Amino acid sequence: MNFQKQCIAYQTMVVKEVGRFMRIWVQTLVPPAISMTLYFVIFGNLIGSRIGEMGGFTYMQYIAPGIIMMSIINNAYSNVVSSFFGAKFQKHIEEMLVSPIPNHLILAGYITGGVTRGLLVGLIVSIVALFFTELQVYSYTLMFGVVLFTSILFSLGGMINGIFAKKFDDISIIPTFILTPLTYLGGVFYSIDLLPEFWQKVSLFNPILYMVNAFRYGMLGVSDINVGYAFSMICLFTVALSVFCLFLLNRGTGIKQ
Repeated sequence: MNFQKQCIAYQTMVVKEVGRFMRIWVQTLVPPAISMTLYFVIFGNLIGSRIGEMGGFTYMQYIAPGIIMMSIINNAYSNVVSSFFGAKFQKHIEEMLVSPIPNHLILAGYITGGVTRGLLVGLIVSIVALFFTELQVYSYTLMFGVVLFTSILFSLGGMINGIFAKKFDDISIIPTFILTPLTYLGGVFYSIDLLPEFWQKVSLFNPILYMVNAFRYGMLGVSDINVGYAFSMICLFTVALSVFCLFLLNRGTGIKQ
């Protein structure tokens, strides 16, 4: 398969993946905006007014980067896991497997769809945040780098979940019992400096903590952890999951019966 045909195959997959969630934008793009608006109202206005400043910023400004990152993580993940499992369930994943499309292009197509949805929802939530607080950017390069790699990382996570899932219930186990708790405990609504020393050390094992703090540093210039180390961890996890996903696809795990 020459380069031109690979480009056409990739473009076709991206159009299919983006078109899939854009056709039902009322279900994929609107609910996150509503949910995040409630976070801003409840945590920002009602609770934040009593908390005061955090990290030298108003509480609303402090939590805004975390809420934006939370929306990106959830939507990048859910888009890929639902799309890939749907392809398995409806059996049309087999059409791609028997075609000359290499597995790395199949993976890239699904990941691009997840990244696109994650970034789109992140943009929508950022616009919503402007109605509640003033957003600023400390480092555009770091901010966009963290957003891109985080959305890729959780798209890969969604792909792995979709590969191993055998029924519809399986695609909700990880988001419900792992992803959501880690997100809420990842410093979205608080600084880990407020925690006792023991729990600060425990929090360092939460990978989402590094993503939230790196993104917060890109916007506000404040972080609870070393930003260079946080960004390196994000990149390392992204590479590791990419290799693992390709291994699973090449092996046919969860696909070839």
